[in-house]
Parts: sequence; C-alpha cells; structure tokens
Amino acid sequence: MTFRRVLVVIPLFNEEETLAQVLSEVRRAVPEADILVVNDGSTDRSAAILAEVQAQDPALAVITHRQNEGYGQSLIDGFAYALARGYDAVVTIDCDAQHEPRQIPQLLAALAEADIVSGSRYLDPGQGGDPPPPDRLAINREITARLRELTGYPLTDAWCGFKAYRAAALRLLRLSEPGYGMPLQVWIQAARHGLRVREVAVPRIYKNPQRRFWGGLDDAAARRRYYQQVLERELERSGPAPQVCGSGERREGGRG
Repeated sequence: MTFRRVLVVIPLFNEEETLAQVLSEVRRAVPEADILVVNDGSTDRSAAILAEVQAQDPALAVITHRQNEGYGQSLIDGFAYALARGYDAVVTIDCDAQHEPRQIPQLLAALAEADIVSGSRYLDPGQGGDPPPPDRLAINREITARLRELTGYPLTDAWCGFKAYRAAALRLLRLSEPGYGMPLQVWIQAARHGLRVREVAVPRIYKNPQRRFWGGLDDAAARRRYYQQVLERELERSGPAPQVCGSGERREGGRG
C-alpha cells in the first residue's frame, strides 16, 4: 500500500549540531513527503539554521513555540497539523541523529498492515549498536513490561520516537501529555481502540549518552515516578486497556 500524502514531523529543541544533517537525510530518504519541524522554544542556533534551510527548501514547514512546551506537545501539535491538512500517514523522527531516516520507507511499508509502526532498539538482539545508558535501559524495560501486561502488545521498546501512524489512527487518539510520557497515552489508547501495532528493528544510536531530559527528569527515580504517574492517570481517565494481540484483535479477560 502506498500512502498518497505523508508528513514527517520532527520535534526540535536545541539541536543545532544535527538539525541540518537530519533534514537533508529525511529529504533524501523520502523526497515525495512533506516535512514539518516543531521548534519547541530552542535557545541555540536552531531557528537560524531552520531559516537557512527554508531559504533553499521553501516547502519545509515550521511551527514555533515561543517557549519550551515539551516533547509530547510538539508531537501533538504536529499531529494536529497533519490531520487538519489531510495527510494519510505521519512519520515522527527525532532531530538528534539517533534515528536513521533511510529507514522511513521501511516503516511506511510496514504501515500497510498496521495502524502504528514503532521502531525498536531491542527487537533484534543481534543488531548491536551503542550500549544504552543503564538507567534508561532499566526504566525502558520496566515500563515496556508494564505496557505488555496492560495492552497485550508484544512491545520491546516503549520509548522509541521513530514511528509511523495512519492518520485514521491518530484521529482516534486523545493525547494531552506535554512531556516525555506522551507515548504511554499512545499505547494505552491504541489498545483501547484495538489498533494494530508493529515494531521494526532500528539501530541503537546514542550520540550523546549524557544528554539532558529537562523538567527535573535527569534523576532516574524522578523520571520513573513521572512515567508511572502518566500511566496511572491515563488508566484512570480511559479505564483499563483491553488486551489485544499484535494484529490489534481484542482479547477477552481485561488486563489479564
């Protein structure tokens, strides 16, 4: 299945060192797609670099937050932009060069038989890559296991920002978390709607293992508490997610 109109959404916050490279590689990987950068209040040279790129590529779209509103809010705004303009599919990719744009066609191909396709750095143990920071790996494993229990999706990586969504799936989601915990809402709501989810193996690339999370989340314990709170709030708001199999078929028996 070929999607007629594809939008690549790139959340951006202070990525002056990698921004131009990522934009160039995305354009080369999917020249037929449109690109939207959501500049989330960057204070470095990111805005100036965007202006330089736009001068050469007027089709590049930009949303600018006057101040930092959060990773989740940047994606929420990108999704709203896509739905308002009739795109069929949306790809999200981070701007820190931790994802490989050349894999965008692979994610879109997998989307032919899914509603959401998510990159996974842990799906293929033999793929190798950079070692993840120990605290990030531990929290990822813990939260991903909890999501498997709640949703029935055979997830291996809850946090990869490299994803592809059908627009029809995005219309069903009611996302509101502005921070890094927003993907937890995606998984719970996807299961509630019986959406089909697939993972695609992607390399583990950590250009800067010491990069900050901001918002007081550099501390691993605080980050874990925050994710747990987001998850519990979403469960309270929407109720327990019915378990589904990987194809999106609902399973009987609630959480299990």
